Amino acid sequence: MAGSLPDEDESVLDISEQTKRPLDLALRQQRIESWNPILDPVWVIGALCVLGLVFVPLGYYFKSLSDAVVEIKETYDSYEFYQDENVLEEKPCAIGNAVNNGTECIIEMKVPKDMKPPILIHYEIDNFYQNHRYYVKSRNDNQLLGSLERSSLEDDLCEPLNELNGVWLNPCGLIANTFFNDIIKLEEGTSTSSDGNEPLVMLEKGIAWKSDLEFRFNQPIGFKYEECEACDASCCSDDEDSEWPCNPEEDKKGEPYLYIDTDYKYTDRSSNPNPVCYRYSYPNEKTTQYLYETYNQVIDPIEGVTNEHFAVWMRVAALPTFRKLYGWIEQPIAAGAVLRFKVTNNWAVQSFEGSKTLIVSTNNAFGGKNEWFGLYFIAFGFLCLIVGCAFMAKHILKPRRLGDKKYLLYKKDQ
Repeated sequence: MAGSLPDEDESVLDISEQTKRPLDLALRQQRIESWNPILDPVWVIGALCVLGLVFVPLGYYFKSLSDAVVEIKETYDSYEFYQDENVLEEKPCAIGNAVNNGTECIIEMKVPKDMKPPILIHYEIDNFYQNHRYYVKSRNDNQLLGSLERSSLEDDLCEPLNELNGVWLNPCGLIANTFFNDIIKLEEGTSTSSDGNEPLVMLEKGIAWKSDLEFRFNQPIGFKYEECEACDASCCSDDEDSEWPCNPEEDKKGEPYLYIDTDYKYTDRSSNPNPVCYRYSYPNEKTTQYLYETYNQVIDPIEGVTNEHFAVWMRVAALPTFRKLYGWIEQPIAAGAVLRFKVTNNWAVQSFEGSKTLIVSTNNAFGGKNEWFGLYFIAFGFLCLIVGCAFMAKHILKPRRLGDKKYLLYKKDQ
C-alpha cells in the first residue's frame, strides 16, 4: 500500500520522540544474567539426598514440639448424641435445636501433664461452613464501624437478616446474627505458681486481634454512656427528648437504660467494692435492635460490637471445622489437677449436624498440637532419600551415557 513503511524503519520518528519504545534496560530487553544448571544425575542425586537429610531431622523436631503440647478435649454437644438415646442421657450439655436454651452443665477435665502458661481455652465447631461465599459477604462493615447510614447495596449484602419483625438489626447479616453465644466460665482449678496453690483465673481480654478492635469495630455514632450516682430512676428522664430518656416499654416503664457493672469490667474493684451503674443511650433505640439486645447474656450495652468474643467470631474461618479462642490462663497447672467449667448452652448444633468441643491446651512456636505437620516433613524427607538412593544405584550399576556439555550452545554465544 502506498505510503506504508517497514516495521524496522526508525526514520519515521526520532528515537527521542518514540514515547512507547521500551527502555534499553537489561530487564526490559531480557538480557539479565541467568543461571542455567544442567540437571545431570550427580546434581539430581545430590539435591535429593540434601533435601532428605534436611527434612527428616526437621520433621522429627517439629513432631517433638507437637508432642510437647498438652491438649484436653471434651465434646459437650453433637449431632451424633441424638442418634443414640443411651449416649444422649449421659450428655447433660446437649440442647438439641433449642436455641438460647440457657441449659447449664459442668465439664470436668483432668490435666494429664504439667501445663505451662499461656494456657489457651478454645471452642471448636464442626461442620459449620463460615467459608461459604454467601455467609462471608453477609455483613455491613460500615455499620460495624458505627455508621448509621444505609444503602441498597449494603442492605442486599445483609439479606435475609436486615430486619426482624419490622425492627432493623444492628449489626445485620448472617455472621453477626449467628454469633456463638455459649457462656464458658472456669469454676474451679488451682495453680502451682511460686506463690503456692491459688485459684485459677480465665482471662477473656486480649483474645481478639488488636487491629480488629481498633479499626473494624466501633459503637454506633451517637452512642454515649456515663456513670450514675445511683442505680435507680434518678438516672433517667420521662422526657423522650431528654439526653437520658427512660425506657418506654410497659414492663420497664420509668426505668433508666441501666447497666450494672457486677463483673467489674469498667470499675476498679479495689477502689470501689460496690458495683457501679452506668446509664447509656443508643441512637434510634425504638426502631433498631442492637447487638446487646440480641445477645444480652453475652454482650453488655457498654461494649456492644467491641466485645472481644464478637470480634473473634466475625473473623470467619477458612474450613468447616475450626477453633476460636475463648479465653486464656496465665498460671501454671500441675498434672492431676481437675478443671471444672460451667457452660451455659445457647448455641444449637443439631440443625446442621455439627458439634461443639471445649479444648484446653498449651501451644508452641507453630501454634497448637499438629502431629501431621512434622509427619509431612518426615515423609517427604524419606521419599527424597529413597528416590535419591534409587537414582544413585541406577547411576552406579547401569549408568546412562551423557552428552558432552561443551557442545551446548546458548543464545548469547550465537
